[in-house]
Amino acid sequence: MEEIIVGTGNVYEDLGYKDAEAMKVKADLVARLQAIMKEHNYTQQFVAAQTGIPQPRLSRILRGQFREVSEFKLMECLSRLGNTVEIRITPCQQQHGNINLVFA
Repeated sequence: MEEIIVGTGNVYEDLGYKDAEAMKVKADLVARLQAIMKEHNYTQQFVAAQTGIPQPRLSRILRGQFREVSEFKLMECLSRLGNTVEIRITPCQQQHGNINLVFA
């Protein structure tokens, strides 16, 4: 019988990446960018023009090649597409807090 291992909820952590939390945040931001593009029927050319990211680079980001892109740059892209991006810091009961993205 095969052993079933339950993941952490972060595929990057499960794969052993040292920057797993940052990669998960980037992946969530890119997923939101893709959802906004689909929702508004935006083309890559339109998003590239609005955000200042060259279309070939945007294409790579949307395909998951975003290691070299900062979280701030992705948040800036979402802002330039008409979204408000908030960073909220709150105390937690644990010694080590969490980074969570909440999309409205």
